[in-house]
Amino acid sequence: QVQLVESGGGLVQAGGSLILSCAASGSTVSINAMGWYRQAAGSERELVAHMFSGGSATLGDAVKGRFTISRDSVNMYMVYLQMNSLKPEDTAVYYCFYSDFDDANEYDYWGQGTQVTVSS
Repeated sequence: QVQLVESGGGLVQAGGSLILSCAASGSTVSINAMGWYRQAAGSERELVAHMFSGGSATLGDAVKGRFTISRDSVNMYMVYLQMNSLKPEDTAVYYCFYSDFDDANEYDYWGQGTQVTVSS
């Protein structure tokens, strides 16, 4: 099992910034992907960003140019989401995830979610 601990959500005004962090522990393996999805009230869960252990990253279209995902330089199982130029439509619960793989399966683990609220 893998456990995820998230931190950093909160309330911010439009145009402001927040940083989320997520640390994975337990049965982690060196080849993995970590990142965030978000879910706003009444909406489907959508990809925000993810980063593979090798360094390649993907950002969702809604956040490109505003958000950045990175991994800690010491602890590869910790990721950060720097969120700049926040908009009210970024308001959602942000869920950290960790995924690892074998030849046949993908194994996904989720954090408890952290609320981000952007006021106009």
